[in-house]
Amino acid sequence: MSYNVVLVEPEIPQNTGNIARTCAVTNTKLHIVKPMGFEITDAKLKRAGLDYWHFLGVKYYENIDEFFEINKGGRFFFSTTKAVNNYCDVKFCDNDFILFGKETKGLDEALLKANKEHCIRIPMIDEARSLNLSNSVAVVLYEALRQQNFEGLKEKGALTKFEW
Repeated sequence: MSYNVVLVEPEIPQNTGNIARTCAVTNTKLHIVKPMGFEITDAKLKRAGLDYWHFLGVKYYENIDEFFEINKGGRFFFSTTKAVNNYCDVKFCDNDFILFGKETKGLDEALLKANKEHCIRIPMIDEARSLNLSNSVAVVLYEALRQQNFEGLKEKGALTKFEW
């Protein structure tokens, strides 16, 4: 079981690093659509991802058109504060793509309008603008993983000095 997280024009290296780490530990592919607000060699990005980079499968795209061309036939969900559909109401499937927009503007509204039925949101109070991008990715991704009973992921931990 595998999912795809897509960051469209991410701007903050720490968020992308945290998201990369989340993707690495969940066997989720990360797709990054340029332009980015930082260089991929940014120390803040690497620091946030720590030593998980070797677990990560990441692909880069020059723009959103290239992303859709290469991944045509995929099933796409668009995470946005502007949606009417709750992310918990989606039945996620293997290989779904979950798109997240840049921190300052989110996803393009024309893209959202063209895909209204596949736009999803995380509920929050009216006065709030949004959750942090890396938190939003974790919330939606872990719901998708939960629906698949966390298939392929270690579910039980162990103490280092004692037995449970």
